[in-house]
Amino acid sequence: MRVGVTGSTGLIGRALVAALASRGDEVVRFVRPRSTPATSGVVVAWDPTSDFVDEAALASVGELDALVHLAGAGIADRRWTTKRREEILTSRTHSTALLVEAFAKRPPRHVVSGSAIGYYGDTGDTAVDEASPRGSGFLADVCVAWESAATGFADAGATLTLLRTGIVQSVGGGALAKQLPLFRLGLGGQLGAGRQWLSPISLRDEVGAILHLLDNTVAGPVNLVAPCAVTNREFTRALGRVLHRPTVARVPRIALEVALGRELAREAILASQRVTPRVLRETGFTFADPTVDQLLTSALRQSR
Repeated sequence: MRVGVTGSTGLIGRALVAALASRGDEVVRFVRPRSTPATSGVVVAWDPTSDFVDEAALASVGELDALVHLAGAGIADRRWTTKRREEILTSRTHSTALLVEAFAKRPPRHVVSGSAIGYYGDTGDTAVDEASPRGSGFLADVCVAWESAATGFADAGATLTLLRTGIVQSVGGGALAKQLPLFRLGLGGQLGAGRQWLSPISLRDEVGAILHLLDNTVAGPVNLVAPCAVTNREFTRALGRVLHRPTVARVPRIALEVALGRELAREAILASQRVTPRVLRETGFTFADPTVDQLLTSALRQSR
């Protein structure tokens, strides 16, 4: 397959590009113009902030079998100022709209576009799947707008898959990479009351699931989470077990709200999201890391 990938320098994008190349797919990377000279392989320069896509390069590539669109500003890497909230939203919706326009005359046969389980908002103790309604809050609003922008691909005739990704576990980035230093010192602990549910997935299962969706042309929203949603308390204990470290510390809610900002802490850290991977199961995907201990062990192997 000839597969275009945006966000190819991010945590998931890097791993996906390597996996596609290792199995013989032709990868076309969409990169910012300043990155083009240092990037090997087939590239198309683009810059959503200036409404730019190199149309000549895109035409020379020819028709894509698939496009995996992963680009977007980090959710929890800095406080949510008004400016940062706008960046989080527009980096997703505007970049998606730009691609829809660029591919209007010759869309890829299959588009796999990013989203997140933030779509469901805070679900409390209730388990949700792809048929569940949208939730409330900033992240839910972002996901709804992001997915809505991607419907332009479907309108143009492409099969559209929406990746509602959970918390990807990797030492290379994301939440786990930030937690590890304290946990390795034996200073890690639960966040807030620890009763909030989280829905993790290992990086290799995230990539494996995307390949599965490409190969089987699965349409519609798909939850990319492992079948092992756990409470923060359970996750904390599991990480301590895998690292052979104590986990007696506790970070109070108020400390998180002061350090990160109230809205970010409540929606990205303390919100409860108990999400199930119904579509992945129904389409025959086999998880390499179905339990929290397995996915954490898988993530930690990357550092060895």
